[in-house]
Amino acid sequence: MADPKGFLTTPREEWPRRPVEERARDWDEVYVPGALLPIIEKQADRCMDCGIPFCHEACPLGNLIPEWNDLVSRDDWRRASDRLHATNNFPEFTGRLCPAPCEAGCVLAINQPAVTIKNVECAVADRAWEDGLTPPRVPDRLSGRSVAVIGSGPTGLAAAQQLTRAGHTVVVYERDDRLGGLMRYGIPSFKMEKHHLERRIGQMRAEGTKFRTSVVVGQDVGAAELRARHDAVVIATGATAWRELDLPGRELTGIHQAMEYLPLANRVGEGDLERSPLSAAGQHVVIVGGGDTGADCLGTAVREGAASVTQLDIYARPGAERDEDTEPWPTYPKVYRLSAAHEEARDLRTAPSAQADARLFAASTLRFDGDDQGHVRSLHVVEVDAGRRTLDESGRDLPADLVLLALGFSGPDRHDGLVDQFGLGLEPRGTLARGPDFGTNVPGVFVAGDAARGQSLIVWAIAEGRAVAASVDSYLTGIPSRLPAPIGPYDRPMIA
Repeated sequence: MADPKGFLTTPREEWPRRPVEERARDWDEVYVPGALLPIIEKQADRCMDCGIPFCHEACPLGNLIPEWNDLVSRDDWRRASDRLHATNNFPEFTGRLCPAPCEAGCVLAINQPAVTIKNVECAVADRAWEDGLTPPRVPDRLSGRSVAVIGSGPTGLAAAQQLTRAGHTVVVYERDDRLGGLMRYGIPSFKMEKHHLERRIGQMRAEGTKFRTSVVVGQDVGAAELRARHDAVVIATGATAWRELDLPGRELTGIHQAMEYLPLANRVGEGDLERSPLSAAGQHVVIVGGGDTGADCLGTAVREGAASVTQLDIYARPGAERDEDTEPWPTYPKVYRLSAAHEEARDLRTAPSAQADARLFAASTLRFDGDDQGHVRSLHVVEVDAGRRTLDESGRDLPADLVLLALGFSGPDRHDGLVDQFGLGLEPRGTLARGPDFGTNVPGVFVAGDAARGQSLIVWAIAEGRAVAASVDSYLTGIPSRLPAPIGPYDRPMIA
């Protein structure tokens, strides 16, 4: 603890965002370049080095937060990087994309603004790359065993890196033409520029991980063939089966799933397309769904030049402070948060009919209405209570040329044949069944990440990848693994 009074003398200061008018015209990350390092040592000083650091428990990775906070405050970036990477394969991803449940569990947050844990993490990760502190870790010897990892999202990449470093030959199979899963084609560049992803993949290639893109397991290569090639298989395909909204007018053109819309915008950024076929330019856009995916659609539509953008959230607007009765510390509270996309929509006044920013809270869609050509032109919404009962029968119509459904995901997509070919068991909610060792009902086949857990956070995805790697390593060697296993398959976030 470098400054025992830091939490008393230093106010919380976050990484500043670029001006809205500037950043809404490009696809670069929203934060001011270089503005984090000058403030981060003082912010790390605010960490109290608690005797029982609840931030550990709030983070499924078990990040050693007080340790690397102390090292950053002492300007010891090398050791801070070592402690950070001891529990997290990809801190530059989580430092940008995670909603930071660790900060909700910060002891200081009981009665003060929490330590900026997420910003410190990101600063350490970026500084580590700048100073050459993240060289490839090539294994000393190879085990002679081979593992197939299906999916290159954060779970698959974490599992692959851990198993490669343990000496196994790992091949990652990815259905898309580029690696990264949702981080590549789901997450917009203004949240995380793709060079961060490319840099880690380059590190993994240098360590010996092999990648096969544009390979759909279940179609391009069958389950039997994959099992014959490899000694073990890790399924990390994510939960890609999106939820539907079965309402009158759903058949109208112009209504799309968020994960039909976002990948096309990302492909424009990759140079594959000059213009997205679903571009929001000049369109009245309505996003159904109040979560992070909806906010990603919002920020994307703003940058594409939408005529208006409104986001519908079926829940009531939360308060500014946590409700200690229903969501006591250290659980992650549902409070009003203003993401970069919402800040942009608010300041640019993209949704004149919405409250405060682009969101309409306690709003439920009843139907879609279209024109004579069968294209959506409006949707009808009503106000609802906490039980989703209608409060205002009359409701109102919102103009809509493009409707984006961001309602979450129910489990893995089964259209590729992977589940049926492997003969995998399913849970009642549609996710893949597994045992306490992450193993499925098929010997040598393991499952991790959202495909089994259900839709979750990137920190849980990486933790699952690290944990399944330990189980696979034990399966292949026949002895307890030395790889860390931060969580079990049945662990869940802290809730009241």
